[in-house]
Amino acid sequence: MYLIGLTGGIASGKSTVAKRLAFWGAVGIDADQLAREVVEPGTPGLAAIAAEFGDTILLPDGTLNRPALGAIIFSDASRRERLNAITHPAVRRLTRDRVAAAGAADPHVIVVYDVPLLAEAVAGGLVSFDLIVVVHADAVTRIERMVELRGLTREEATHRIAAQASDADRLALADVVIDNDGTLEATLAQVDDLWTRVRADEARMVEETDGTRTP
Repeated sequence: MYLIGLTGGIASGKSTVAKRLAFWGAVGIDADQLAREVVEPGTPGLAAIAAEFGDTILLPDGTLNRPALGAIIFSDASRRERLNAITHPAVRRLTRDRVAAAGAADPHVIVVYDVPLLAEAVAGGLVSFDLIVVVHADAVTRIERMVELRGLTREEATHRIAAQASDADRLALADVVIDNDGTLEATLAQVDDLWTRVRADEARMVEETDGTRTP
C-alpha cells in the first residue's frame, strides 16, 4: 500500500486535489468525514460534546449544530482544545481502521488521507506516510474563497485561518507542494504530474518488496 498524506489550510483547495487523485484511481479517506461520523447521534463523541458545551450545540433532531459549535471554538482556543481532546482520539482510531481495510482489500492500493491536521497525525505516529502533499494558497485568496463561496465574514474567515497550523508549519512537512493560487487547469496539471510520480514510486516499492528489482 502507498499512503499519501494530503493537507492544506482551510479553503486552500484540498478537496479539488483529492477528487482528481480519486479520478485517477486513488482510494480517498477524508478526515473531516470521519470527524462527522464520530459525532453522529448516539455516539459517545456527541454525548461528550454536549456535556462539555451544553445542549445549545444540538439541533432539535439531536444532530450537532455545527455553526453554533464553530462560533465557540474558533473564537476561544481553550474551548477548541477541549473539543479536539474529545474528537481526535476517535478519529485516529477510525483512521487506522479505514487505512487497514483499504490495504487488506488491495495490497497495492494508493490511499490518499485528506487531513487538515496532518502535522499532528505525523507527530502522534497516527500513520506512516510514503508522501506528504501540501496544497497551498495564500491567505488573501483563501479569505476571498470563504467569503464568496461559504458566506463567511472576513473576520470569521480570518479566525478560521488563525485557528489552524501556519503555512510555514505545513510547508515544512511537504514532499510535494501543489500551488492552488492559479487556475483550475494549472492545479489539475500539477496533480496529474503528481499521480505519474506516485505510480512510479509505488511500482518501484513493489519491485523492491518482491525482490524483482535488478541490482
